[in-house]
Amino acid sequence: MEPSTRPRILIVDDDEAITVALAAFLDRSGFDVRVAEDGRAGLAEVERDVPDLVVCDVLMPHVDGREFVRRIRDRQLWLPIILLTQVGESWERSAALDEGADDYLNKPFDPHELISRIRAVLRRTVQGAPPLRAAERLRAHDLTIDRTARRVWRADQELTLTPKALTLLEYLMLHPQEVHSRDRLLSALWGFDFATSSRAVDHRIAELRRVLGDNASEAQFIETVQSLGYRFSAPVVAG
Repeated sequence: MEPSTRPRILIVDDDEAITVALAAFLDRSGFDVRVAEDGRAGLAEVERDVPDLVVCDVLMPHVDGREFVRRIRDRQLWLPIILLTQVGESWERSAALDEGADDYLNKPFDPHELISRIRAVLRRTVQGAPPLRAAERLRAHDLTIDRTARRVWRADQELTLTPKALTLLEYLMLHPQEVHSRDRLLSALWGFDFATSSRAVDHRIAELRRVLGDNASEAQFIETVQSLGYRFSAPVVAG
């Protein structure tokens, strides 16, 4: 692969042991990698040359990961950002997504999982264009969700969902065509510290299918991927 065609990844982390090993792994996996030792240096790197995606730690000196995201978004830069958060800090994950991160990964993490997340985010990103998560409304076929008003419609009929089911629907629509395991959905929406089981996800999926009129065997919106989890299969646009 020619260097010019390799996606450009910026790693922002103050742990040299992580950046050295991760940069080498990403390079072997087909990415052009740069490294910044903290958030302040990361902002300078973005100013110098905007990468295709940033992998950024949350806990750093000078400028932490959440502040890094805020400053990037304040500049109306829509480059994808994956934050590295601490296991068990569900509020950190929620805050990261609310403030403009495209995805997160818990430390310690499997580098292969990071590669999968990077490729998934790049697939759903149009360079320079606002991502789905910047839209106030999301639309798939005749299904519309108003993220600000927390309301959902199919065609002209407003639907009633429990708050958790609505949050799950929003998450799935923000990550279309991606397979999400039950554990992944529990982590993203309930938090690792939430005392529940994967059945909680299944119950909310069942609620969504019932309210949306979606048949599991011939799914228009939410597919079951055998032994893996669930996928929102319909194309999603900002609406």
